[in-house]
Amino acid sequence: MPEQHQGENSNFDSAMDSVNGRPAGAFGGLSGKLLWLTVLFIMLAEVLVFFPSIATMRIRWLEDKLNTAAAAAIVIDGLQPVELPRALQKETLAATGTKAIVLRKEGTSRLLAMSSMPTSVDEQYDLTKTTPISSMGDALDTLLFGGNRIIRVYGPVGETNMGVEVLMKEKPLRTAMLVYARNVLLLSVLISLFTATLIFFVINRILIRPIRRLTGSMQQFSADPENPQHVFVGDGGRDELAVAGRHLTAMQMELQKTLKQQKNLAALGLAVSKINHDMRNILASAQLMSDRLVDVDDPMVKSFAPKLLRTIDRAVGYTTEVLSFGQASESAPRRRRVRLYDLTQEVRDMLAIDPHSGVEFAEQMPPDIEIDADSEQIFRVIHNLCRNALQALTGETASDGVKRITVSAQRVGSVVSIIVDDTGPGMPVKARQNLFAAFRGSARSGGTGLGLTIARELVLAHGGTIALVEKPTAGTQFRIEIPDRPVSLEDYRSRTQAEK
Repeated sequence: MPEQHQGENSNFDSAMDSVNGRPAGAFGGLSGKLLWLTVLFIMLAEVLVFFPSIATMRIRWLEDKLNTAAAAAIVIDGLQPVELPRALQKETLAATGTKAIVLRKEGTSRLLAMSSMPTSVDEQYDLTKTTPISSMGDALDTLLFGGNRIIRVYGPVGETNMGVEVLMKEKPLRTAMLVYARNVLLLSVLISLFTATLIFFVINRILIRPIRRLTGSMQQFSADPENPQHVFVGDGGRDELAVAGRHLTAMQMELQKTLKQQKNLAALGLAVSKINHDMRNILASAQLMSDRLVDVDDPMVKSFAPKLLRTIDRAVGYTTEVLSFGQASESAPRRRRVRLYDLTQEVRDMLAIDPHSGVEFAEQMPPDIEIDADSEQIFRVIHNLCRNALQALTGETASDGVKRITVSAQRVGSVVSIIVDDTGPGMPVKARQNLFAAFRGSARSGGTGLGLTIARELVLAHGGTIALVEKPTAGTQFRIEIPDRPVSLEDYRSRTQAEK
């Protein structure tokens, strides 16, 4: 068993070595991924904001050009009927950045200034009819395909009924838009890096560092789980990571207890295996000597000899199967019809209750009740429960002044219900919480709890149940329910034919 335990530890260590890689650096772990994802998401958000922003910038730029041209147009219009000199027209067009200025007033259009008239106009834009969608489409068209086109732009003059129309090159507009896009890109990068850096340091402090502490504790604990210094010590916070840390501490402490129990169990199995060999030889010698008691012509000896022989036979059987608890399950039940009353009498004789102890043993069942079970295994179940009850009653004072162990049974259909009850002090709270758990469910100091564990395993092998029953009075009560084996159709037909 120790060799098996060491093999399991080596397999566990090798499995943990495969996952205990070196922790990633500051920019290669979760915090680094968070940094780059933050930059990416902010840039994506800026891209979504960029299109409305560049469209608004384009409209504002065109409106500024129209306002400048409108101011010049009003001045020129006020000089009527004097025509503006050609040189002054060129200076006005150069100052407004246009090639022609047209003023629309009272349903008429007047060409106020013009340089060389272009042969064709590539695009026309009426700022009074723009929509957010169309302005974004026009801005994208200017960025991608503009630069060498002549455009015509029309817009109102303030709150008046007049309007101004200009012809201009698109290149200055596209240049201004490219500069604006560059500035937005640089600003977006700076904002995203600044925001991501702040998030990086904040998340790294409140999230990544505690996670690294948790993973570091797990790695140290997996390397040497029996070292108490490797148990995680939390900071006592109230957030989710602090709660996870407390659960990790509890789990590591519980695992240390389990490993200690497993180690003790392995050492116990080794010791029992050494003792078992010599014990079987001693019992075999006792069995041979007990066989000779049958030939002794003494009524007292003849009455006790069969019981002594059965007891020694059971002891030999127990030594053969004593290691089954730590290595494998109990052997499959060899079921047959057994009179439960006779089995209970054997349990009573096996207990050998001292008459001066004041403990009574009572059977409350029909003498002819039968149970479909393995007689030896059911004997062990009832004997373990009755022995625990006897140990609880020995040296204790019963609540009603009567120390009694009662074994009752009844059959309901195909199920036999067995109740083992006592008037002792009852089971402690710790034993109730760890009921049927080996080395933890003992009701007395120094016990191992193996009796209840073995009893439960044997009952489950029969397809039955065993449970602790709450009772209004003091004491402990267990209920065992064993169902009969289902009868196959062929067995039923053969049995029916045999009866006929």
